[in-house]
Amino acid sequence: MRRREFLLVGSAAALRPIATAAQGTASPRRIGFLTSWSESASGFETFRRAMTQLGYAEGRDFAYEPRFADGHYERLPDLARELVGLSPSALLVSTTPASLAMKAVTTTVPIVMLNVADPVGVGLVQSLAHPGGNLTGMSSMVAELTGKRLEILKEIVPSAHRVAVFGNPDDSIFAAQMRYAETAARALQIDLQPVLEMRHAEDNADAFESAVRAGADAAIRFVDRLGFEQTVSAAAKHRLPCIYPFRDVVLAGGLASYGADLRPQYAEAAAYVDKILKGAKPAELPVQQPTKFELLINLKTANALGLTVPQSILALADEVIE
Repeated sequence: MRRREFLLVGSAAALRPIATAAQGTASPRRIGFLTSWSESASGFETFRRAMTQLGYAEGRDFAYEPRFADGHYERLPDLARELVGLSPSALLVSTTPASLAMKAVTTTVPIVMLNVADPVGVGLVQSLAHPGGNLTGMSSMVAELTGKRLEILKEIVPSAHRVAVFGNPDDSIFAAQMRYAETAARALQIDLQPVLEMRHAEDNADAFESAVRAGADAAIRFVDRLGFEQTVSAAAKHRLPCIYPFRDVVLAGGLASYGADLRPQYAEAAAYVDKILKGAKPAELPVQQPTKFELLINLKTANALGLTVPQSILALADEVIE
């Protein structure tokens, strides 16, 4: 019996390296990543770190396939088709335009979205609680917070009665932002200046000149496909107080911003990808909404504009740039 036991154990031990080697030759599954932005602004590295913290090893478990449109939104459909053609196990998609492009090319590959405004309004999901289909993820609540930005702007510039709206009417979330702005403007007794269209970066200068000529006291910048750098420069040149949706704009010289803290979304997205890879259906995972919102004030910019920011606003600010 001892000799037989030895033979059995020895045989099992001999087979073990063969099984391990066979497992090692299996190709890692693919995780696709698509964003409208550049690699440096995408948050992709944050997602990768979150996946590592969940126990996944790149190369062993997965091969990541990132694609960046670098602000060229016309490239998104081709990039989306390219990723789907790689037969990924799951897709992570950042921004509303990128999510719309991906939804248009696959109804079967699981999609986790993030940095998406008004996912119900633009038709990405049926509802937040029950997304339906192959897509779920995180909402940025960019549109819903438009009214709150107007309230903050009015507190910073109490004399503002005419507020210019800068945005792109062709953008997928423009209409939703406008609805929330109009509701808040009525309550605040603010006259919203007709939309100053900015379809191209060079439109910033003309838009601000038009706003100033029309007697605008302040401005609100909607979210759209354009970057915000030119808006910050034009606002400074024309001395027009302007509020923005994202913190990075204030760090770059913008007056104020109010919006959701989107940085935790990449870890939350990794958790959703993990669930999907373990068998969960996107249709059964509710779309998450942000729980933390942040107000940033740039006092340098306020001083340059001759504004005195009320202490009540400074006390509420999560960060003050001095």
